[in-house]
Amino acid sequence: MTQPSRITQPVHVPGPSGPWEEVAEAMERCGSAVVFTTWGEWLSAVVTEPRLCLLLGRDWPRYRRTADPLVRHRFAAARLVLKYTAAAALGTDAAGLDLAYKIGGRPHLRGIHQVDVGLSHTDELIVVGVSRSGRIGVDAEPLTRTLSYDVMRERMCTPAERAALTGLDHPAQTAALLRLWTLKEAYTKALGQGLRLDFTEFGFPPDAEGEFAAGEEAGLLAPDGSPAAPGTWSLGTYPTMARYLVAVARYDTGPAGAPGAAGRPVADERSMSLVAQLLPRQEYAAGPHQPRSGAA
Repeated sequence: MTQPSRITQPVHVPGPSGPWEEVAEAMERCGSAVVFTTWGEWLSAVVTEPRLCLLLGRDWPRYRRTADPLVRHRFAAARLVLKYTAAAALGTDAAGLDLAYKIGGRPHLRGIHQVDVGLSHTDELIVVGVSRSGRIGVDAEPLTRTLSYDVMRERMCTPAERAALTGLDHPAQTAALLRLWTLKEAYTKALGQGLRLDFTEFGFPPDAEGEFAAGEEAGLLAPDGSPAAPGTWSLGTYPTMARYLVAVARYDTGPAGAPGAAGRPVADERSMSLVAQLLPRQEYAAGPHQPRSGAA
């Protein structure tokens, strides 16, 4: 089930000085890159950067009106990491990029349609994904997070995933659930829908032990476990800093069927209305939800 690599091991970037050459190399090699860091590592850049107003751009008013210093600095650090990562991928100056948000809160670079970005954070961790050939989504969770199979199997798992997980012992089941959760979050973030998609309508293949090997890529599956949109999605999970699990979902441009979408494109901006087929009708009609704190 492993595909040729189209995503790379996340790169630790502890500050504005890089190592950005690793990001550029990843972009050159497979068209995408993922960066991780902590907001504390970027704190000095936030408080001493003379161009902070320019770098934050349209996020400057939100930064200024945020009263809690911890929340304010973490917010600014995440935006700086995103802009510097995108600048390294594009070979340009971070201050020249205009970060904006789509309906629902998904970040994008105004006027630069050939590059997609994704952002996630949890606790102190910040994760940014960049792709030049299709959608990218990232998610992160603490490795200590415990998900109950009894609670999550009906909420999150496809019939095929439930069959694979049922016979596992508790530690393997817990690890497998965490990997599936982060992968599903990353996939739905790549689509710009987050928790609005029904997680039981798409799945991923656990190995014989019920979990993904570190860095192993997986493909998208239909609820019955059969391949969906083969060759278009690459997904992987990566233990990071010995405390977190990072998941990456990357889609390559081109027609891509997804479970519930009758084989029609779901990841292209012009056809995102097809995602409504995976959403409760009344919920989609009501408009987008507010973004989750881990994605903003």
